[in-house]
Amino acid sequence: MASLREIRRKIKSIKSTEQITKAMKMVAAARMRRSQSSILAARPFATRMEQLARELAAREKTEQTVEELARPLHPFLAPRPADWPAMLVLVTADKGLCGAFNANLIKAALEWLKRHSGRKVYAAAVGRKGRDFLHRIRGFDLELVHELAGIFPKASFSHAELLGNAVIEAFEKKQVSSVTILYNEFKSVAAQHLVSVPLLPIPPFEGAVPKTLTDYEFEPARQDLLAALLPRYVKAQLLRILLESQAAELAARMNAMDAASKNAKELRQSLNLSLNRQRQAIITKEIAELVGGAEALAA
Repeated sequence: MASLREIRRKIKSIKSTEQITKAMKMVAAARMRRSQSSILAARPFATRMEQLARELAAREKTEQTVEELARPLHPFLAPRPADWPAMLVLVTADKGLCGAFNANLIKAALEWLKRHSGRKVYAAAVGRKGRDFLHRIRGFDLELVHELAGIFPKASFSHAELLGNAVIEAFEKKQVSSVTILYNEFKSVAAQHLVSVPLLPIPPFEGAVPKTLTDYEFEPARQDLLAALLPRYVKAQLLRILLESQAAELAARMNAMDAASKNAKELRQSLNLSLNRQRQAIITKEIAELVGGAEALAA
């Protein structure tokens, strides 16, 4: 049985840990509220950017000749041969202590790499955890072309632009067949959803021709505007994804620290109970010895 000194030392250590986890929970909660506001502000911009690109592509497609229909509107919209190299963009956290946030992403990335084994794979990593995983992994023809670490919880459009430029350059110069991005999407404070979505080539813009463009004239031409818009569209989507991942990470960390604080409190209460029981047993033993000694002297 542990001595009273050892139990007190454990209680003191657990109490210090509990204070740290509570402080980390409060910091994560404050940052998450700001990050949640950022993602709510970025979503309409990304949605409107997609809508504008969809409208331009739909209008341009309706006015193409038969010969022009055989050619894609833009290289970002054209499907590529499946045997070309693939590319993975892995968005993880810079730090741990956020539950299964990073572990789920790394597991999904490993499964993705297994499905593409035998092919050349290019990768871009956002976050130290994903970067370290891609540096350590062996057994795949993998080349890390871009890494971005230390940006959370202050992700901004400049980071999305750096990542977007690297992804677009790899897509254009390295004959990449497709670019897939893995990240955690922020659903709510209690839920984060792991998402794997194609980034390039951009999925076809389906839908009817919008009536809102009927009376518009474009300068430059619609096709030139579409060519200028699609790279910005990709970067806008990357910004939304970075902000989604940032908010999801902070929510996961807040929940993990809340659970850690509750566990530390329960453990501290259990140790306090053991301490009191052991002290009571020592006092009872000392009283019994005193009573026994007094009876012996009286006899």
